[in-house]
Amino acid sequence: MKNYTDLRKISKVFQQYGIDLTGKRKYASFESDLRMDKVFVSGLIFELEYELRKQIADDKVEKVQAPAQIIELLMS
Repeated sequence: MKNYTDLRKISKVFQQYGIDLTGKRKYASFESDLRMDKVFVSGLIFELEYELRKQIADDKVEKVQAPAQIIELLMS
């Protein structure tokens, strides 16, 4: 049940940034497909970490290219 609650929180934060997580959009590149600047991607990750009270290692954050990757890191 906790995973469901976490996924709802994640979905809410992505919606605030205007990112739809359905279909192929969850695999879209932040920079080329979604046209997001690094600053906004960092802000998104910060808000997700804050909402879930989890922290992702900095070396893993640098390699993130798509929403699905962030979700995978937060759910593991």
